[in-house]
Amino acid sequence: MRASFISEKFVLGHGQPAKPPCVLPPLVVDLDGTLLKTDLLLESLLVLVKEQPLRAFTLLPCLVKSKADFKREVARRVSLDVSLLPYRKDVLDYLRTQRAQGRSIVLTTASDVQSAQQVAEHLQLFDSVFASDGFTNLSGDAKRDRLVGEFGEKGFDYAANGRTDLAVWRSARKAIAVNLSSGAMRVLEKVAEPEIVFQAPARDLRKYRDALRAQQWLKNLLVLVPLFAAHEFFKVALLSKVLLAFLSFCCFASSGYLFNDLFDAAADRHHPRKRLRPFAAGDVPLTFAFLMIPVLVAFGGILGALVSPLFLGIVLSYFLLALVYSLFIKKVVVLDVIVLAALYTLRLVGGSAAVTIWPSNWLLAFSIFLFLSLALVKRYGELVVMRIVDGDGAKARSYQLSDAELLASMGTASGYLAVLVLALYLTTDIARALYTRLELLWLLCPLLLYWIGRIWLVAHRGLIHDDPILFVTTDRTCRILVFLMIGTILLAI
Repeated sequence: MRASFISEKFVLGHGQPAKPPCVLPPLVVDLDGTLLKTDLLLESLLVLVKEQPLRAFTLLPCLVKSKADFKREVARRVSLDVSLLPYRKDVLDYLRTQRAQGRSIVLTTASDVQSAQQVAEHLQLFDSVFASDGFTNLSGDAKRDRLVGEFGEKGFDYAANGRTDLAVWRSARKAIAVNLSSGAMRVLEKVAEPEIVFQAPARDLRKYRDALRAQQWLKNLLVLVPLFAAHEFFKVALLSKVLLAFLSFCCFASSGYLFNDLFDAAADRHHPRKRLRPFAAGDVPLTFAFLMIPVLVAFGGILGALVSPLFLGIVLSYFLLALVYSLFIKKVVVLDVIVLAALYTLRLVGGSAAVTIWPSNWLLAFSIFLFLSLALVKRYGELVVMRIVDGDGAKARSYQLSDAELLASMGTASGYLAVLVLALYLTTDIARALYTRLELLWLLCPLLLYWIGRIWLVAHRGLIHDDPILFVTTDRTCRILVFLMIGTILLAI
């Protein structure tokens, strides 16, 4: 029955002139990977697992029953903002040109019809939609049979992107290939006549690097702090241990960022800057994260085990805390920034475990207050940026615009408490034993006060768009202050 596949007609709007007659056969367009850079089912599943993790597991019996039933249940529980999905602009422009010439255009997909209709209603380009309906999974031979039954053998042109579409292309008049691999293209040329080929831009490895957030590895240099604080940085054996610890943290940190960005892709599209992240923009396939996360965890675990069992336990704790943060804690106000500060501190503790040089209570107290200030400035900066976008109703995570003043008070107080801890430390016998020119270290206090004050001032002006640690690397004044502080410490030894 035709109704079982659900074919819906769409009207482009009242008062719009009728399409001119066209002698060309209907143009049938696949959705996932062809019109979209992403996959609707994967996107929906990630949102479902993030928002309703327990309910997501209750859908497993539906998957056993049939793929179509599983897709229907996922679509019923998740509503994606299809206006923000990453569409292929070149394919969209082609469809609009064909539409202007009066050609009939059909959207077909193995995704559920509910999601497909939302896309069609948003784009206003399609005369009808063929999709999975809860009973039949409209893919491969099932899709070909549906289209042949509607338009006849060789009665339509078909635009798609994968090997699973070869069955449909065999029955199409002409093929339109979108981002097809060279091997699949050779097979396609044997079964159909390619009319147009849309090639994706050359693979940009920088996008994959950005997906790993390699720029964030700078934070992992915190593993060096215990070694330098103990003035043991000339010992090659200890440096090699710290290097392994640094690489292990890089692997676990990148896997955590992949996990976070995978589940945040839909939400990131609402943000003026985060929408450009590789997964949100569709520049890197979601499957890259599914592949790399276990690889990075395994490699990071091996490196961690080479350092010491204790270090491995700490870096695994860091990774598990990062996952829990991504799924749950980031939505809990105040607790989220405390956990962010803890993730910074765990790097430092991991560095201590790597070289068996344990940080003093003074260093731990200083680190906690300083990292809490940086975590708060991150949330405050996000609120300021979102205020520019959404006005007085702006939100960042679970924070409201009215919380900005409180966040700033908490953050500056925490930063200045770190300076106070440093000043008190400089009066102790521990400091006198470690530094021959201890009086020089008092210069750190005004330098650190200036550094913290500048970061908060720039955040107040809406100029910190990402992690404050990364801002430090790009801001000339902050870089100078950091170099001056390091130089002061070296002179005081």
